[in-house]
Amino acid sequence: MREFLRAKIHRATVTEANLDYMGSVTIDSELMERVDIQAYEKVLIVDNTNGARLETYAIPGEPGSGVLCINGAAAHLVNAGDQVILMAFGYGDAAGKPRQILVDERNAYVREIEPAERGVIEPTPAP
Repeated sequence: MREFLRAKIHRATVTEANLDYMGSVTIDSELMERVDIQAYEKVLIVDNTNGARLETYAIPGEPGSGVLCINGAAAHLVNAGDQVILMAFGYGDAAGKPRQILVDERNAYVREIEPAERGVIEPTPAP
């Protein structure tokens, strides 16, 4: 068995970093649903702003709020306003098609990203 990317939220903006919360990342539950990230599932966070990488678990935030709050010790690595990529992985014998979405600066859904897309991905205006 190999581990493959199965879900990604691309170019999300951190809305808050809360050192006093006991761990995890709070994500707008509508975004979690779009890519099928479950509550308490392990996620990898890559900070495009400063290069930090960390693993934690997802907890659902208010639907439609655009919340992306880095909680606990990870708040030392990622700041409000940073641009991040959130990824979840799964095990299998072959890669499937990952569910990937692009969001805007308010963490509103823009569009799906096709696995074959390469290079710079610019947000497109929402209809």
